[in-house]
Amino acid sequence: MSTVLQAQIKANTGPIDIDPYLDILTRGAQSARSDRMVPKESVEAMREAGLFRAFIPPKLGGIGASPQQWLRTLITIAERDMSTAWIGGIISVHAFQIALMDHETQREVYGDNPDERVSSSYNPVGARTEEVDGGVMLHGRWGWSSGCDHCNWALLGAIVKGRPMLQTMLVPRSAYEIEDTWHVMGLQGTGSKDVVIEEPVFIPNSHIHSQMDGYNIKHDQAEPIYSLPWAQIFAATVAAPSIGAARHGLKLFLEKATGSSTDPTKLMGDPDIVRRVAEAKTLIDSAELSLLANFDRMTAQLDAGEEIPLIDRARCRYETGTTATRMMQAIDMLFDVGGGRSVFLDAPLQNIWHDIHITRAHVANNPVPLARNYGNMVLGGDNADFFI
Repeated sequence: MSTVLQAQIKANTGPIDIDPYLDILTRGAQSARSDRMVPKESVEAMREAGLFRAFIPPKLGGIGASPQQWLRTLITIAERDMSTAWIGGIISVHAFQIALMDHETQREVYGDNPDERVSSSYNPVGARTEEVDGGVMLHGRWGWSSGCDHCNWALLGAIVKGRPMLQTMLVPRSAYEIEDTWHVMGLQGTGSKDVVIEEPVFIPNSHIHSQMDGYNIKHDQAEPIYSLPWAQIFAATVAAPSIGAARHGLKLFLEKATGSSTDPTKLMGDPDIVRRVAEAKTLIDSAELSLLANFDRMTAQLDAGEEIPLIDRARCRYETGTTATRMMQAIDMLFDVGGGRSVFLDAPLQNIWHDIHITRAHVANNPVPLARNYGNMVLGGDNADFFI
Protein backbone atom coordinates (compact mmCIF):
# COMPACT_ATOMS: atom_id res chain seq x y z
CA MET A 1 0.00 0.00 0.00
CA SER A 2 1.43 3.39 -1.01
CA THR A 3 2.35 6.12 1.47
CA VAL A 4 -0.17 8.44 -0.21
CA LEU A 5 -2.93 5.87 0.20
CA GLN A 6 -2.00 5.32 3.85
CA ALA A 7 -2.25 9.07 4.41
CA GLN A 8 -5.66 9.12 2.68
CA ILE A 9 -6.89 6.32 4.90
CA LYS A 10 -5.63 8.04 8.06
CA ALA A 11 -7.37 11.26 7.02
CA ASN A 12 -10.68 9.48 6.42
CA THR A 13 -11.07 7.23 9.44
CA GLY A 14 -13.95 9.09 11.01
CA PRO A 15 -17.73 8.87 10.85
CA ILE A 16 -19.73 9.92 7.82
CA ASP A 17 -20.15 13.71 7.97
CA ILE A 18 -22.76 14.75 5.41
CA ASP A 19 -23.91 17.99 7.07
CA PRO A 20 -21.30 20.31 5.44
CA TYR A 21 -22.40 19.08 2.01
CA LEU A 22 -26.18 19.30 2.29
CA ASP A 23 -26.40 22.64 0.46
CA ILE A 24 -24.53 21.12 -2.50
CA LEU A 25 -26.90 18.15 -2.57
CA THR A 26 -29.92 20.46 -2.38
CA ARG A 27 -28.66 22.57 -5.28
CA GLY A 28 -28.07 19.45 -7.35
CA ALA A 29 -31.57 18.06 -6.89
CA GLN A 30 -33.22 19.97 -9.74
CA SER A 31 -30.59 19.14 -12.34
CA ALA A 32 -30.60 15.51 -11.17
CA ARG A 33 -34.25 15.27 -12.16
CA SER A 34 -33.99 17.22 -15.43
CA ASP A 35 -30.73 15.57 -16.58
CA ARG A 36 -31.85 12.13 -15.32
CA MET A 37 -28.54 11.81 -13.50
CA VAL A 38 -27.27 13.00 -10.13
CA PRO A 39 -24.62 15.66 -10.92
CA LYS A 40 -20.95 14.92 -10.42
CA GLU A 41 -20.75 17.65 -7.77
CA SER A 42 -23.25 15.78 -5.60
CA VAL A 43 -21.41 12.48 -6.04
CA GLU A 44 -18.16 14.18 -5.13
CA ALA A 45 -19.81 15.68 -2.03
CA MET A 46 -20.92 12.24 -0.88
CA ARG A 47 -17.40 10.93 -1.50
CA GLU A 48 -15.84 13.71 0.57
CA ALA A 49 -18.36 13.03 3.35
CA GLY A 50 -17.09 9.45 3.55
CA LEU A 51 -20.32 7.76 2.43
CA PHE A 52 -18.68 5.45 -0.10
CA ARG A 53 -16.19 4.16 2.49
CA ALA A 54 -18.84 3.18 5.02
CA PHE A 55 -18.55 -0.58 4.46
CA ILE A 56 -15.13 -0.97 2.89
CA PRO A 57 -12.97 -3.12 5.20
CA PRO A 58 -10.87 -0.82 7.41
CA LYS A 59 -7.63 -2.38 6.16
CA LEU A 60 -8.52 -1.05 2.68
CA GLY A 61 -9.49 2.44 3.80
CA GLY A 62 -12.98 1.98 5.19
CA ILE A 63 -14.16 4.27 7.98
CA GLY A 64 -15.96 1.66 10.08
CA ALA A 65 -19.35 3.35 10.01
CA SER A 66 -22.24 1.59 11.70
CA PRO A 67 -25.27 0.59 9.61
CA GLN A 68 -27.36 2.87 11.81
CA GLN A 69 -25.22 5.94 11.09
CA TRP A 70 -25.17 5.08 7.40
CA LEU A 71 -28.98 4.71 7.29
CA ARG A 72 -29.48 8.02 9.11
CA THR A 73 -27.22 9.62 6.51
CA LEU A 74 -29.30 8.23 3.64
CA ILE A 75 -32.48 9.51 5.28
CA THR A 76 -30.92 12.96 5.75
CA ILE A 77 -29.81 13.09 2.10
CA ALA A 78 -33.28 11.99 0.94
CA GLU A 79 -34.79 14.95 2.79
CA ARG A 80 -33.00 17.03 0.14
CA ASP A 81 -33.25 14.68 -2.84
CA MET A 82 -34.33 11.06 -2.93
CA SER A 83 -32.46 10.17 -6.13
CA THR A 84 -29.20 11.34 -4.60
CA ALA A 85 -29.83 9.27 -1.48
CA TRP A 86 -30.79 6.27 -3.61
CA ILE A 87 -27.57 6.14 -5.62
CA GLY A 88 -25.50 7.07 -2.56
CA GLY A 89 -26.91 4.07 -0.74
CA ILE A 90 -26.75 1.69 -3.68
CA ILE A 91 -23.13 2.53 -4.53
CA SER A 92 -21.92 2.47 -0.94
CA VAL A 93 -23.65 -0.78 0.05
CA HIS A 94 -21.83 -2.69 -2.68
CA ALA A 95 -18.63 -2.43 -0.66
CA PHE A 96 -20.33 -4.66 1.92
CA GLN A 97 -20.98 -7.39 -0.64
CA ILE A 98 -17.50 -7.14 -2.13
CA ALA A 99 -16.11 -7.49 1.42
CA LEU A 100 -17.71 -10.96 1.41
CA MET A 101 -15.75 -11.97 -1.68
CA ASP A 102 -12.16 -13.06 -2.26
CA HIS A 103 -9.57 -10.84 -0.53
CA GLU A 104 -7.61 -10.35 -3.73
CA THR A 105 -10.79 -9.19 -5.45
CA GLN A 106 -11.35 -6.64 -2.69
CA ARG A 107 -7.81 -5.32 -3.17
CA GLU A 108 -8.33 -5.19 -6.94
CA VAL A 109 -11.35 -2.93 -6.52
CA TYR A 110 -10.34 -0.80 -3.52
CA GLY A 111 -6.59 -1.31 -3.05
CA ASP A 112 -5.50 1.76 -5.03
CA ASN A 113 -8.65 3.80 -4.51
CA PRO A 114 -10.85 3.34 -1.42
CA ASP A 115 -13.38 5.66 -3.07
CA GLU A 116 -13.92 3.35 -6.06
CA ARG A 117 -17.58 3.10 -7.03
CA VAL A 118 -19.61 0.05 -8.06
CA SER A 119 -23.15 -0.10 -9.50
CA SER A 120 -25.38 -3.15 -9.83
CA SER A 121 -28.31 -4.89 -11.45
CA TYR A 122 -29.23 -8.13 -9.73
CA ASN A 123 -32.20 -9.20 -11.86
CA PRO A 124 -30.88 -12.21 -13.82
CA VAL A 125 -33.65 -12.40 -16.41
CA GLY A 126 -31.52 -11.00 -19.26
CA ALA A 127 -28.29 -12.82 -18.32
CA ARG A 128 -26.77 -15.65 -20.35
CA THR A 129 -24.07 -17.83 -18.80
CA GLU A 130 -21.85 -20.79 -19.52
CA GLU A 131 -19.77 -22.61 -16.91
CA VAL A 132 -16.10 -22.91 -17.92
CA ASP A 133 -12.88 -23.85 -16.15
CA GLY A 134 -12.18 -21.34 -13.40
CA GLY A 135 -15.33 -19.30 -13.82
CA VAL A 136 -18.26 -18.31 -16.03
CA MET A 137 -18.70 -16.80 -19.48
CA LEU A 138 -21.27 -14.02 -19.18
CA HIS A 139 -23.26 -11.80 -21.54
CA GLY A 140 -26.71 -10.22 -21.72
CA ARG A 141 -28.69 -7.15 -20.66
CA TRP A 142 -29.49 -5.87 -17.18
CA GLY A 143 -31.87 -3.01 -16.37
CA TRP A 144 -32.18 -0.61 -13.44
CA SER A 145 -28.46 -0.06 -12.81
CA SER A 146 -28.71 2.98 -10.54
CA GLY A 147 -25.82 5.43 -10.63
CA CYS A 148 -24.01 3.39 -13.28
CA ASP A 149 -22.61 6.48 -15.05
CA HIS A 150 -20.60 7.28 -11.93
CA CYS A 151 -19.08 3.80 -11.50
CA ASN A 152 -16.17 1.76 -12.83
CA TRP A 153 -17.54 -1.67 -11.89
CA ALA A 154 -20.91 -3.41 -11.88
CA LEU A 155 -22.35 -6.30 -9.87
CA LEU A 156 -24.61 -8.27 -12.23
CA GLY A 157 -27.00 -11.05 -11.30
CA ALA A 158 -27.11 -14.34 -13.17
CA ILE A 159 -28.33 -17.91 -12.90
CA VAL A 160 -25.62 -20.49 -13.62
CA LYS A 161 -26.60 -24.09 -14.29
CA GLY A 162 -25.21 -26.30 -11.55
CA ARG A 163 -24.80 -23.46 -9.04
CA PRO A 164 -27.36 -22.71 -6.34
CA MET A 165 -29.72 -19.79 -6.75
CA LEU A 166 -28.56 -16.30 -7.75
CA GLN A 167 -24.90 -15.63 -8.57
CA THR A 168 -23.55 -12.07 -8.58
CA MET A 169 -20.76 -11.31 -11.06
CA LEU A 170 -18.32 -8.43 -10.50
CA VAL A 171 -17.61 -6.93 -13.93
CA PRO A 172 -15.17 -4.10 -14.85
CA ARG A 173 -16.40 -1.06 -16.78
CA SER A 174 -14.36 -2.07 -19.83
CA ALA A 175 -16.52 -5.17 -20.28
CA TYR A 176 -19.94 -3.53 -20.64
CA GLU A 177 -21.79 -0.68 -22.31
CA ILE A 178 -24.44 1.58 -20.80
CA GLU A 179 -27.64 2.26 -22.75
CA ASP A 180 -29.82 5.22 -21.77
CA THR A 181 -33.26 3.69 -21.25
CA TRP A 182 -34.17 5.62 -18.09
CA HIS A 183 -37.28 7.65 -19.08
CA VAL A 184 -39.52 7.34 -16.03
CA MET A 185 -42.04 9.21 -13.87
CA GLY A 186 -39.98 9.29 -10.67
CA LEU A 187 -36.45 8.88 -9.29
CA GLN A 188 -35.24 10.30 -12.58
CA GLY A 189 -31.93 11.34 -11.07
CA THR A 190 -30.91 7.76 -10.27
CA GLY A 191 -30.00 7.26 -13.93
CA SER A 192 -30.89 3.59 -13.62
CA LYS A 193 -29.94 2.69 -17.17
CA ASP A 194 -29.32 -0.65 -18.88
CA VAL A 195 -25.98 -2.43 -18.69
CA VAL A 196 -25.19 -4.50 -21.80
CA ILE A 197 -22.52 -7.13 -22.50
CA GLU A 198 -22.74 -8.04 -26.19
CA GLU A 199 -19.95 -10.60 -26.44
CA PRO A 200 -19.37 -13.14 -23.65
CA VAL A 201 -16.71 -12.14 -21.12
CA PHE A 202 -14.91 -14.38 -18.66
CA ILE A 203 -15.75 -13.88 -14.98
CA PRO A 204 -13.34 -15.73 -12.66
CA ASN A 205 -14.75 -17.51 -9.64
CA SER A 206 -13.00 -14.98 -7.41
CA HIS A 207 -15.34 -12.32 -8.86
CA ILE A 208 -18.54 -14.28 -8.17
CA HIS A 209 -20.64 -14.13 -5.01
CA SER A 210 -23.35 -16.70 -4.32
CA GLN A 211 -26.67 -15.73 -2.75
CA MET A 212 -26.35 -18.81 -0.54
CA ASP A 213 -23.02 -17.55 0.81
CA GLY A 214 -24.77 -14.34 1.81
CA TYR A 215 -27.58 -16.30 3.43
CA ASN A 216 -25.12 -18.54 5.30
CA ILE A 217 -23.02 -15.54 6.48
CA LYS A 218 -19.88 -16.78 4.76
CA HIS A 219 -16.94 -14.35 4.91
CA ASP A 220 -13.35 -13.98 6.12
CA GLN A 221 -13.48 -10.52 7.69
CA ALA A 222 -12.45 -9.91 11.30
CA GLU A 223 -15.05 -7.23 12.03
CA PRO A 224 -18.40 -8.49 13.41
CA ILE A 225 -20.37 -6.18 11.14
CA TYR A 226 -19.77 -8.49 8.16
CA SER A 227 -21.74 -11.21 9.92
CA LEU A 228 -24.81 -9.07 9.36
CA PRO A 229 -26.89 -10.87 6.70
CA TRP A 230 -26.25 -9.30 3.31
CA ALA A 231 -29.99 -9.28 2.56
CA GLN A 232 -30.73 -7.14 5.63
CA ILE A 233 -28.33 -4.36 4.72
CA PHE A 234 -29.28 -4.34 1.04
CA ALA A 235 -33.01 -4.26 1.75
CA ALA A 236 -32.49 -1.31 4.09
CA THR A 237 -30.63 0.48 1.28
CA VAL A 238 -33.70 0.63 -0.93
CA ALA A 239 -36.08 1.35 1.96
CA ALA A 240 -34.43 4.16 3.95
CA PRO A 241 -34.52 6.89 1.26
CA SER A 242 -38.32 6.75 1.15
CA ILE A 243 -38.39 7.80 4.83
CA GLY A 244 -36.39 10.95 4.13
CA ALA A 245 -38.46 11.72 1.04
CA ALA A 246 -41.73 11.35 2.94
CA ARG A 247 -40.37 13.61 5.70
CA HIS A 248 -39.48 16.17 3.03
CA GLY A 249 -43.03 15.95 1.70
CA LEU A 250 -44.46 16.47 5.17
CA LYS A 251 -42.23 19.51 5.66
CA LEU A 252 -43.47 21.06 2.42
CA PHE A 253 -47.07 20.34 3.37
CA LEU A 254 -46.65 21.88 6.82
CA GLU A 255 -45.07 25.01 5.39
CA LYS A 256 -48.14 25.45 3.22
CA ALA A 257 -50.54 24.61 6.04
CA THR A 258 -49.04 27.04 8.54
CA GLY A 259 -48.42 29.78 5.99
CA SER A 260 -51.78 29.86 4.25
CA SER A 261 -54.30 32.57 5.09
CA THR A 262 -56.54 32.26 2.05
CA ASP A 263 -58.54 29.18 2.95
CA PRO A 264 -58.01 27.88 6.48
CA THR A 265 -60.81 25.33 6.07
CA LYS A 266 -58.50 23.33 3.77
CA LEU A 267 -55.49 23.44 6.05
CA MET A 268 -55.03 24.15 9.76
CA GLY A 269 -58.70 24.87 10.31
CA ASP A 270 -59.80 21.50 8.92
CA PRO A 271 -59.89 18.59 11.42
CA ASP A 272 -59.25 16.16 8.55
CA ILE A 273 -56.01 17.95 7.73
CA VAL A 274 -54.93 17.76 11.36
CA ARG A 275 -55.66 14.02 11.40
CA ARG A 276 -53.76 13.43 8.17
CA VAL A 277 -50.72 15.28 9.47
CA ALA A 278 -50.73 13.23 12.66
CA GLU A 279 -51.07 9.94 10.79
CA ALA A 280 -48.44 10.81 8.20
CA LYS A 281 -45.92 11.93 10.80
CA THR A 282 -46.54 8.80 12.87
CA LEU A 283 -46.01 6.57 9.82
CA ILE A 284 -42.74 8.33 9.00
CA ASP A 285 -41.35 8.41 12.53
CA SER A 286 -42.33 4.83 13.32
CA ALA A 287 -40.76 3.55 10.10
CA GLU A 288 -37.43 5.16 10.97
CA LEU A 289 -37.56 3.96 14.56
CA SER A 290 -38.37 0.41 13.47
CA LEU A 291 -35.60 0.30 10.89
CA LEU A 292 -32.93 1.62 13.26
CA ALA A 293 -34.11 -0.47 16.22
CA ASN A 294 -33.81 -3.65 14.18
CA PHE A 295 -30.21 -2.81 13.30
CA ASP A 296 -29.52 -1.86 16.92
CA ARG A 297 -30.68 -5.31 17.95
CA MET A 298 -28.85 -7.21 15.21
CA THR A 299 -25.52 -5.41 15.69
CA ALA A 300 -25.74 -5.89 19.46
CA GLN A 301 -26.15 -9.62 18.90
CA LEU A 302 -23.14 -9.69 16.59
CA ASP A 303 -21.00 -7.65 18.98
CA ALA A 304 -21.86 -10.18 21.70
CA GLY A 305 -20.68 -13.01 19.46
CA GLU A 306 -24.20 -14.33 18.93
CA GLU A 307 -25.93 -15.45 15.76
CA ILE A 308 -29.08 -13.66 14.66
CA PRO A 309 -31.95 -16.19 14.92
CA LEU A 310 -33.52 -17.04 11.59
CA ILE A 311 -36.98 -15.98 12.69
CA ASP A 312 -35.58 -12.58 13.71
CA ARG A 313 -34.04 -12.26 10.27
CA ALA A 314 -37.42 -13.02 8.70
CA ARG A 315 -39.14 -10.46 10.94
CA CYS A 316 -36.60 -7.72 10.26
CA ARG A 317 -36.71 -8.40 6.55
CA TYR A 318 -40.51 -8.17 6.57
CA GLU A 319 -40.56 -4.96 8.61
CA THR A 320 -37.99 -3.34 6.33
CA GLY A 321 -40.02 -4.49 3.33
CA THR A 322 -43.07 -2.59 4.58
CA THR A 323 -41.22 0.74 4.75
CA ALA A 324 -41.91 1.94 1.20
CA THR A 325 -45.56 0.93 1.46
CA ARG A 326 -45.96 2.92 4.67
CA MET A 327 -44.22 5.94 3.14
CA MET A 328 -46.50 5.65 0.12
CA GLN A 329 -49.49 5.76 2.48
CA ALA A 330 -48.04 8.84 4.21
CA ILE A 331 -47.40 10.80 1.03
CA ASP A 332 -50.75 9.76 -0.46
CA MET A 333 -52.72 11.18 2.45
CA LEU A 334 -50.84 14.49 2.09
CA PHE A 335 -50.98 14.68 -1.69
CA ASP A 336 -54.74 14.04 -1.66
CA VAL A 337 -55.27 17.39 0.07
CA GLY A 338 -52.17 19.15 -1.24
CA GLY A 339 -54.12 21.66 -3.30
CA GLY A 340 -54.37 22.47 -6.98
CA ARG A 341 -50.75 23.50 -7.37
CA SER A 342 -49.65 19.96 -6.57
CA VAL A 343 -50.88 18.66 -9.93
CA PHE A 344 -48.40 20.74 -11.94
CA LEU A 345 -45.30 18.95 -13.17
CA ASP A 346 -42.90 21.25 -11.35
CA ALA A 347 -44.64 20.84 -7.98
CA PRO A 348 -42.17 19.51 -5.37
CA LEU A 349 -44.86 17.50 -3.55
CA GLN A 350 -45.79 15.74 -6.78
CA ASN A 351 -42.15 14.91 -7.47
CA ILE A 352 -41.83 13.31 -4.04
CA TRP A 353 -45.08 11.42 -4.58
CA HIS A 354 -43.69 9.96 -7.81
CA ASP A 355 -40.32 9.11 -6.24
CA ILE A 356 -41.86 7.16 -3.37
CA HIS A 357 -44.24 5.27 -5.65
CA ILE A 358 -41.32 4.25 -7.87
CA THR A 359 -39.49 2.99 -4.78
CA ARG A 360 -42.37 0.69 -3.92
CA ALA A 361 -41.91 -0.96 -7.34
CA HIS A 362 -38.53 -2.40 -6.27
CA VAL A 363 -38.85 -6.12 -5.61
CA ALA A 364 -37.15 -5.79 -2.21
CA ASN A 365 -39.91 -3.38 -1.15
CA ASN A 366 -42.75 -5.83 -1.82
CA PRO A 367 -43.92 -6.93 1.65
CA VAL A 368 -46.38 -9.60 0.46
CA PRO A 369 -44.02 -12.59 0.11
CA LEU A 370 -42.07 -11.41 3.16
CA ALA A 371 -45.23 -11.42 5.27
CA ARG A 372 -46.12 -14.86 3.96
CA ASN A 373 -42.73 -16.27 4.92
CA TYR A 374 -42.57 -14.62 8.35
CA GLY A 375 -46.14 -15.60 9.20
CA ASN A 376 -45.43 -19.16 8.18
CA MET A 377 -42.40 -19.26 10.49
CA VAL A 378 -44.38 -17.78 13.39
CA LEU A 379 -46.83 -20.64 12.88
CA GLY A 380 -44.00 -23.15 13.11
CA GLY A 381 -43.18 -23.60 9.43
CA ASP A 382 -39.75 -23.62 7.79
CA ASN A 383 -38.08 -20.60 6.23
CA ALA A 384 -38.64 -20.43 2.48
CA ASP A 385 -36.78 -17.20 1.70
CA PHE A 386 -33.00 -17.24 1.21
CA PHE A 387 -32.71 -13.48 0.96
CA ILE A 388 -33.25 -12.62 4.62
